[in-house]
Amino acid sequence: MDAGGKTRGRDDEGRSSAPDGCTSLVGFGRSLRAHGLPIGTNRILTFCRSAAALAPLDRDRLYWAGRSSLIAHPDHVETYDRVFDDYFGRGRIKEVLTEMFSGISSPAAPEVLTQVAPLSSGDDSSETDEADASEIEVLRLIASEAEVLRTKSFDRLTVEERVLTDRLIRKLALTLPVRRSRRADRAPKGGRFDLRRTLRSSMRTQAEPLKREWLTRREVARPLVLILDVSGSMAPFTRALMHLAFAAMSPKASRVGTRRHRVEVFCFGTHLTRVTRAMRSGDPDRALAEVARLVRDWEGGTRIGESLKTLLDQYSQAAGMKGAVVVLCSDGLERGDPILLAAQMARLHRIAHDLIWVNPLKATTGYEPLARGMASALPHVDRFLPGHNLKSLEELSRALAVRS
Repeated sequence: MDAGGKTRGRDDEGRSSAPDGCTSLVGFGRSLRAHGLPIGTNRILTFCRSAAALAPLDRDRLYWAGRSSLIAHPDHVETYDRVFDDYFGRGRIKEVLTEMFSGISSPAAPEVLTQVAPLSSGDDSSETDEADASEIEVLRLIASEAEVLRTKSFDRLTVEERVLTDRLIRKLALTLPVRRSRRADRAPKGGRFDLRRTLRSSMRTQAEPLKREWLTRREVARPLVLILDVSGSMAPFTRALMHLAFAAMSPKASRVGTRRHRVEVFCFGTHLTRVTRAMRSGDPDRALAEVARLVRDWEGGTRIGESLKTLLDQYSQAAGMKGAVVVLCSDGLERGDPILLAAQMARLHRIAHDLIWVNPLKATTGYEPLARGMASALPHVDRFLPGHNLKSLEELSRALAVRS
């Protein structure tokens, strides 16, 4: 691999090189070494594992995956930023992200991943081509393991996988919904031509309009309302959805410019419970423990219609439901009156800007929404999405990011 991170194709002994994305990540780590940073092989492997787990990547995700994995001292951040900008230039970043781990298909065997630990962190100049090939092969296996984890259903995770998945969900780069206001702000270019400000600025240049001024419509945060089913039938998926709600409540996700998003979280089984304040805790374990204390019907029955009626009667204004994006996470196995559910879904659909139903059962082969609860609710749903694994939650995140 050259300094630009290009792949070798096949070497003289006929060995296949890694996919372009893997090779580029290794090359970036070595470029940091070349600029004097103490980047060992283990740190590069951690970087690649992070990048694979956070896929699909964008520039910001790749930047933070590298910074958190490769940089151990604040004094190294300036060098890291400079090398990152040079290595992943504007034209190259799209190529790397597009081809990231494109050649990976088979799952990694756990016994093979134990090869990661003894890998040396020697200086780049002493590494041989054979060591490079071995390192890249391990990266292929790590990326494959991460891809398997992204597509594995939450109800089939081991305890160790569940802990890792919870952490990855909390780190999802959520972009919460916004709308374009009628009001306009100044823009550096593009958008709508601002004749008034252009003429005003020309007074400073003897009435010569040397610089054009532009306007763009201001983005305003839409309220987000999460309604989570915590009944017994949803037990394998509840924890993951609670961590998603925690991620949505984080300051990084819930900010548009200098303004904060309004995010409300409700849980229901047979009764509705507002848990927004509990979810504001900075510690996820403490937040989930407080939610479990507040919700009296955890892993009980399911009465969606009655819970939605309580939501609309008691919290419609307080929770900012009008014009909000509402995400209802449930398997739709209603034990109450389906006619009541249909009526409350119709009410909710009328006041919400977008009503998204997330149902883990949707991913089941041959699934059809024939349960009486789901069949009653579906005509009033704008988007019907699965929510059974990490990849499906990434799909939900992209759905939330749609501007209107």
